[in-house]
Amino acid sequence: MFPLPLLLAATGSAMPPWPPAAAVAAGVVVGLSLGLTGGGGAIFAVPLLVYWIGVEPTTAVGISLLTVATTAAVGVVERWRYGQVEWPTGLLFAAAGMLTAPLGSWLGNQIPEQPLLISFALLMLVIAFRMWRKARDVEERLPPGDVGAGSGPACRRDPEGKLRLTSRCATVLGIVGLLVGLLSGLYGVGGGFLIVPALVTFAAMGVPRAVGTSLLVMTLVGISGVLAHAFAGREIPLPIAGGFVAGSIPGLFLGSAIGRRLTGPLLARLFAIAIVLVAAFVIGREVLGS
Repeated sequence: MFPLPLLLAATGSAMPPWPPAAAVAAGVVVGLSLGLTGGGGAIFAVPLLVYWIGVEPTTAVGISLLTVATTAAVGVVERWRYGQVEWPTGLLFAAAGMLTAPLGSWLGNQIPEQPLLISFALLMLVIAFRMWRKARDVEERLPPGDVGAGSGPACRRDPEGKLRLTSRCATVLGIVGLLVGLLSGLYGVGGGFLIVPALVTFAAMGVPRAVGTSLLVMTLVGISGVLAHAFAGREIPLPIAGGFVAGSIPGLFLGSAIGRRLTGPLLARLFAIAIVLVAAFVIGREVLGS
């Protein structure tokens, strides 16, 4: 999907090596959650890197972006084989997100460590609340199929299921893409928790195809964020980044296999509970001290 060795080499590293077992284990957790949900799994990457591995928050964002981009790229290949990636819509989303990812990366470097982590935890709580409340909405609004005629509040599809990319449709999808890119660069998240609902709601897309298209967007926006991170002179330590990626890819396939055996609402609620617990831990550590 993209030249990972060149991307890694561009980041450089002057930091001491990290325990590879811890990095791989943390990567498995992130990949597992990405495979289970199709988006939102990267929300665990920064807390794991900061509080378990012990890296600085800005460095954790860079590693998270690299891991998300690489793991999502593998997921795109898997979903593409089943026809679950809508390339024109995904590229539109990604183009907008790639514009704002460098801005988010720059903003993250301007915010002190404690406010950055607390705001990240608050974002986690918002995501958890949304996932819990909307657990059944996707299944109730649209059938689970990949294609078919339909319409959302902004976009319409023809009888063959092809998206009619009107100016209104492109504007709405572009605005959401800009927000996804900003959050990705700022917090190192993939943005799947925004992309999948937006594709289902606004683009009248079936859930499986929305998940596959979301992974395409996360790949391209993640690459943009990593390059912005590297060009700004912020290093990504190669040992821990490599371990994180090595764990996340098998975790992705494991999560996909488990996710096919669980119902959507149950999976969403379990994931929401896990996010709340991690967010509470982050807030407790930052407000009350270690």
